[in-house]
Amino acid sequence: GYLMALLFLIALGGGAYLFLNDLDGPQIVMIPDTGRISPHQDIQVTLSDAKHDIRSITVSVRKREDALVVFERGFTSASPIQKVTFNLKNTGLRDGPFQLEIKARDTALAGFGSGNVTTKVWDMHLDTRPPSIKVRTTAPALRRGSVTAIAYALSEEVDTTGIRLGEMFFPAFRQANGLYYCFFAFPLKYSLEAFTPEIVARDLAGNVTRTRVIVNAMERAYRSDTLTISDRFLDTKMPAFTALVPTASTNLERYVKMNNEVRADNEKTLLEIGRRTAPNILWSGAFQRLPRSAVKANFGDNRTYMYNGQKIDHQTHMGLDLASVAHAPIPAANDGTVVFAEPLGIYGNLVVVDHGLGLQTLYSHLSEIMVQVGDVVKKGDTLGRTGTTGLAGGDHLHFGVMLAGIEVQPIDWFDKKWIKNTITDRLAAASR
Repeated sequence: GYLMALLFLIALGGGAYLFLNDLDGPQIVMIPDTGRISPHQDIQVTLSDAKHDIRSITVSVRKREDALVVFERGFTSASPIQKVTFNLKNTGLRDGPFQLEIKARDTALAGFGSGNVTTKVWDMHLDTRPPSIKVRTTAPALRRGSVTAIAYALSEEVDTTGIRLGEMFFPAFRQANGLYYCFFAFPLKYSLEAFTPEIVARDLAGNVTRTRVIVNAMERAYRSDTLTISDRFLDTKMPAFTALVPTASTNLERYVKMNNEVRADNEKTLLEIGRRTAPNILWSGAFQRLPRSAVKANFGDNRTYMYNGQKIDHQTHMGLDLASVAHAPIPAANDGTVVFAEPLGIYGNLVVVDHGLGLQTLYSHLSEIMVQVGDVVKKGDTLGRTGTTGLAGGDHLHFGVMLAGIEVQPIDWFDKKWIKNTITDRLAAASR
């Protein structure tokens, strides 16, 4: 009898352990979780459980006393993580407040085998109205390769806003005065006909407004240039890039791959660097250029590369090549924060300084980098020294101005009058 009682107590303890060991229901994470939603916006819910599989999910909406199940699923595949997507387009809800309830159940033995349940309730607002946009600046004049500024007001808080041009996006940033400031470019790769920028604003509920930006866009002529690649250049420069282009068998093939494949890859990195920007203007006045330097190549030069009398490549030069003395100290063109300071492919040793609102300056081919990421610099502070790293043929500085990671005409930014007319006066007039 004693043994039977002992076994009974052990079984009872084991059962209690199984029942009580896990009383935690699944974790519920909802995206987006802004409190505002439109009927057609997809909602993604991730359910996860540390000890058991997910059994089911039930989603309901409640408005006053009314409740409606809008989504239900039982999971046949055993997994401790499940993801579902649904929307509210068939709920018949009108604009205004409602509650969203999500109930998730796991496969635990708790509740006599029915599992643990987690219930989460969100106070939500159904919003079907897209934001309205009111442009506060006059229509700008904009030449191909250059930048302009626009200021506008929005009727509500937004998730994303800025100027879209095909695949390119120039973000806008909300300022202390309540307006959104946006710098945007007429990139070199666009023709006059294809340049059709529009302001895009997506609110917290996912409603989107698009409106064309009226711009007095103008063409600008750029030079053509021929570069002859010598055996001496190939033999001295290219062996260092063997690891970057391992499939190339000759120095000439290595050079062409660097100038194309590695260049394209580096341009993707610049787009990513372009996102590391402050939401306000960090700079003031005209930008400073490398002192006592001669211009060796211009922004927008259409370059044809020749080798032994044969054309081997064609590229557009996207910055200013400035030559001074060897290893000349390089001043920061204006106030900002260092967001990149390391070698990058064709650019060699590269420093990028952020000036806010997506505007950045680029300094490449450096022999020495004298700053690090996070450093706050003032106009004229030394960033490093000129050199021949990357694809540079001789000691010089490749100086670039970027907007959202896209290189634009640097010469503009050395001109105090251009900055006043194109950027600062326009933004000041918008906030009056």
